[in-house]
Amino acid sequence: MIVNIDPFKKFIEIWLYLMLLLIILIVFVGGLTRLTDSGLSITQWELFKGIFPPLNSETWNFYFTQYKQIPEFKEVNFNMSLSEFKVIYYWEYGHRLIARVIGLFSILPLIYLFIKFKAHRRKIQKYFIIFLLICFQGFIGWFMVESGLINNTDVSHYRLALHLSTAFIILSIVFWFILENLKIKKFENSLSQNFLIIFLFLIIIQVILGAFLAGLNGGLLYNTWPDMDGSFFPTDIIIKELFLLESSGNPSVIQFYHRIIAYLILIFLIILNYLFFKKNFSYKPLIVFNFAIFLQVLIGIITLITGVKITYASLHQLGSILVLTSFLFIIYKNS
Repeated sequence: MIVNIDPFKKFIEIWLYLMLLLIILIVFVGGLTRLTDSGLSITQWELFKGIFPPLNSETWNFYFTQYKQIPEFKEVNFNMSLSEFKVIYYWEYGHRLIARVIGLFSILPLIYLFIKFKAHRRKIQKYFIIFLLICFQGFIGWFMVESGLINNTDVSHYRLALHLSTAFIILSIVFWFILENLKIKKFENSLSQNFLIIFLFLIIIQVILGAFLAGLNGGLLYNTWPDMDGSFFPTDIIIKELFLLESSGNPSVIQFYHRIIAYLILIFLIILNYLFFKKNFSYKPLIVFNFAIFLQVLIGIITLITGVKITYASLHQLGSILVLTSFLFIIYKNS
């Protein structure tokens, strides 16, 4: 039996799947770059150079000398050797190299499609938003790094959150395009849109708070659960600080809200399970989402009580991708 496969549709599907995998990869590597404190090892943007790593001692010494000029080296890593510098350099270099690959891969296949499939040009146009967002993400990445080069020993947690949030926006758009191409069957009776929007908002806020915690090294505080060193509230603040805008830079406050939002998400999850049961929906997408949430909570607790061990912290960041995409799948079926 001969099966007719639309080459344009097949090309788009493969491209989107590969884009999704590349974005997951860069989020993973970016998280490890942050966890290993490697993000400031390259002190220049190097948009068109730096494709190859240093290949001789002279170039290595040049990059190391540049790194020695920033506060992170002067105040934190002043005893670092060149061999130790190479380790953090390669993490950041790998992160930037993958970003370059993603940038090229987000535009070159589209140019090819635009030329080859003239009849589908209107369908292709919407995919260019991925390339534009990736370009913006590159700028945000440098904007983030720049915040740690002059007066601070680390990058701004606000800019870090913006960088991660943009990555998740790009990932969500790619995933949504995949679902559109697969033509996933929708729910026969829709759920409350307001409920799903609020739920999605909570997930987004939790991701942002997680980025804040990472930027503030907030996971190194209060390494107990469910209490915070024997108390419900952080013991190093007064209660009114929980309601002050400037407390967004206080790691104790951010960790407290990260815990509270987690509890709210669990409450919304219970309600979502009830709604699925009431409307007699297929439980497959809900089972995946339930698994994603509980796995994320478990890894989050382990990450906290182990003092942000890199293995668990990295898995926790990857877990947020599973949570987001599995919930987007539910939203898509409800759209």
